[in-house]
Amino acid sequence: MKALILAGGKGSRLRPITHSIAKQLVPVANKPVIEFGIEAIRNAGVTDFGIIVGDSASEIKEALGAGERWGAKFTYIPQAEPLGLAHAVKTAQPFLGDSRFIMYLGDNLIKTGVDELVKEFDTGSFDASILLTKVPNPQEFGVAELQDGRVVGLVEKPKEPKSDYALVGVYLFNPTIFEAIDTLEPSFRGEYEITDAIQTLIDWGKDVRPHIVTGWWKDTGTVEAMLEANRLILEDMAHSIEGECCDKTMIDGPVTIAKGARVVDSTIRGPAMIGPCCEIIDSYVGPFTSIAERTRVENSEIEYSIVMEDAVIENVDGRISGSLIGRGATVSKTGRKPMSVRLVLGDNSSVVIP
Repeated sequence: MKALILAGGKGSRLRPITHSIAKQLVPVANKPVIEFGIEAIRNAGVTDFGIIVGDSASEIKEALGAGERWGAKFTYIPQAEPLGLAHAVKTAQPFLGDSRFIMYLGDNLIKTGVDELVKEFDTGSFDASILLTKVPNPQEFGVAELQDGRVVGLVEKPKEPKSDYALVGVYLFNPTIFEAIDTLEPSFRGEYEITDAIQTLIDWGKDVRPHIVTGWWKDTGTVEAMLEANRLILEDMAHSIEGECCDKTMIDGPVTIAKGARVVDSTIRGPAMIGPCCEIIDSYVGPFTSIAERTRVENSEIEYSIVMEDAVIENVDGRISGSLIGRGATVSKTGRKPMSVRLVLGDNSSVVIP
């Protein structure tokens, strides 16, 4: 069995961060989002990965390498134009060949992993399997209609949904999917839709099975979703303190302080994560915050935020909250005191708060 990870999207909903970093490399709990998917698939026993890349190909390759960190082999597959998920699958056909494969969107996070899903598909004889999860607003998603344990229909953003099961960005296929894709016409968006390809399989009488996700799932395509994913990961992970904390520092709740980090006269309230070689001085770091390596926070307060590497936050009155702060960004202040601050900063930006 092979894996196909899609990492070619532009990340327009995460701008300005994604002007200078691929959306799949934006960190959640100080780890690039795409690595969670790689680990989930590798834990299911799959070692041969194709990774679809677009404009950010060189950055993705530099970050992930050849796969040796995971005991896997990575093959990078350029997609010349972003013409939809089905087009990406067709582009990967020379790599995938006659293999069954799992397709995983590189900006998705699934709590439960994919071990059971891969085993179920690898030992079964059905043609496709799709991940579904119950949502309160199915009209905003691709929705599956189920009957007797099979998928009998898919509708994209229906006005009157026939179920509350939405498609999650993980699919498993056998090579029949390529025949279905060959019949497609572009949708109104000008893309070749994977939902149309799956519907074609259903119309042909192929066996398409649902797999219901019981834990949480997140598409991290927006700032709000990224912060929520950060919260969920920080809540679930095991925490440890390996860095230096002075006597006047207060640690409250589950907190990770990485080796080489230094926390001085500060309060860290978990779940929170302080990366390697960070300095937290005379500050408050609140729940659901991850701070990446070599960042300095001094005389400031921050919570429910993601701070990427090499940032500086200093002398900020009020509390930074609900923010995504890019690599090398500087946040400081002058004389006046705002009550609160909300920021989405691109790499190496500098904001002076009055």
